[in-house]
Amino acid sequence: MKEIGNTNIMSTKLQEGVITFDAASKQEVLSYFGKTTDQEGYLIEADNPTQRVITPDGENITIEEFAGIRKGSEIYIKSDLPSLIELIDIIG
Repeated sequence: MKEIGNTNIMSTKLQEGVITFDAASKQEVLSYFGKTTDQEGYLIEADNPTQRVITPDGENITIEEFAGIRKGSEIYIKSDLPSLIELIDIIG
């Protein structure tokens, strides 16, 4: 990714279908998808607080781990290296 001024520029191939945002915007992005966080920081369904959001591997995900959402029935991505490598392979 290249940075020009305060704007991040991604390659065209990687940019297609990908939205990037800073850490301060996480809650706002989640709210657009009907999600929020519980008292422990886990992503949950806003209309069903007992239902935690899970990754494709079936793991709960915290707001700190949250890296984004990709197409395909809201697939939530963790910010750890294996998850990000898998995302790059998929959208690649």
